[in-house]
Amino acid sequence: MPRSIWNGAIAFGLVNVPVKVYSATESKTVSFQEVHAKDGSRIEHRRICPNEGKEIDYDDIVKGFEISSGKFVELTDDEIAAATGTQTRSVDVDHFVPAGEVDPDFYERTYYLGAQDKGRDAYALLHAALAKTERAGVGRWVFHNRARTVVVRVLDDVLAMHTMRFAESLADPSSFDLPRVSKKPSEKEIKMASALVEGLHTTFDPGDYEDSYRKDVLALIKRKAQGKNIEAPADVEPDAADDLLAALEASLAKA
Repeated sequence: MPRSIWNGAIAFGLVNVPVKVYSATESKTVSFQEVHAKDGSRIEHRRICPNEGKEIDYDDIVKGFEISSGKFVELTDDEIAAATGTQTRSVDVDHFVPAGEVDPDFYERTYYLGAQDKGRDAYALLHAALAKTERAGVGRWVFHNRARTVVVRVLDDVLAMHTMRFAESLADPSSFDLPRVSKKPSEKEIKMASALVEGLHTTFDPGDYEDSYRKDVLALIKRKAQGKNIEAPADVEPDAADDLLAALEASLAKA
């Protein structure tokens, strides 16, 4: 059973809701090791000082921020932690916003919140209040010596907490050389495209989707281990439809 990664409280007003934080995601990425092609031995990465030309012990390494060419400000982990200020065991919620107004683009990582033994009544109350008002709490959480903006919201029968990207982390679309649309679609094209969208409509269920890439990579590894040759398939470039209306009609017929 997964263990909590942080214990503390959700604090709003003068109310404290004792909670445990659990990571809601886990990596299923297929991991590879660097191996010497000649003899199959695993590659080692060593910490070498370029001035002395020898390996350095991990205890002799500190973090440095380059302030000018070749000049660094060196900081210890404790000094970096000091930038966060006072460490608290609470998620301080300052505001409540309509849950639907939070753009998913800003969600970074998801956690589940579980009630501590002495906080079940308060947990149920916060869950009920957020569900009734359709609000989400926005606050601050210090974790691993870093202050994060978080959103606490209802997720079915539990509370979820999302760490958030800051606005400055999202690139402005105007900074890209994106093609401009000069010709507007015709009313007939819009009507047919809308009909196609409606024809492919379904209720979203995340369980309907699986990581086919991971499954395919593991199957390929198995074939390779059995001594079978692996050939990469040719790339297929999708062709833009010359006759958009004809493509829409064919798509509608297929749907």
